[in-house]
Amino acid sequence: MRYEELAEEPCSITRPLVIFGDRWTLLILKYSFSGIRRFNAFQSALGISRGRLQDRLDRLLEHGILVKQKAAVGVYEEYRLTPKGHDIYPILMAIRDWGDAYMAPEGPPVHYRHRDCTGEAHIRLECDCCGSELTAREVTPEPGPGLSAQAG
Repeated sequence: MRYEELAEEPCSITRPLVIFGDRWTLLILKYSFSGIRRFNAFQSALGISRGRLQDRLDRLLEHGILVKQKAAVGVYEEYRLTPKGHDIYPILMAIRDWGDAYMAPEGPPVHYRHRDCTGEAHIRLECDCCGSELTAREVTPEPGPGLSAQAG
């Protein structure tokens, strides 16, 4: 299956991969959350070619994850996260939790602390009905209305 065809798959895991399924896009988002907003700052932080960076930024703009606006100070334009972009944060934190557990033999390189109490931020998968913490073994996929609409 071609990469572009993934957007037509009736799957809410597969479809987002068309937007942020490569390392550069996820790294741009990571740096966006750390406060980087200017093209040259992204390029400097990532060491990415101008063309590839522009392509990834354009895709994030097209999908409403970033918005381009004039900087508060100066004549520059900035790339800012939209509310849709901010909703990606738990995805990055889930990847970070996995990376800390399996790819950080000396321990986490960065602690993500709750500003109010200094506790550590972690992702938790839970049932929206009873609040139980879940793993893949306790979850059963069932057809939803989006799949039925595709079949009809």
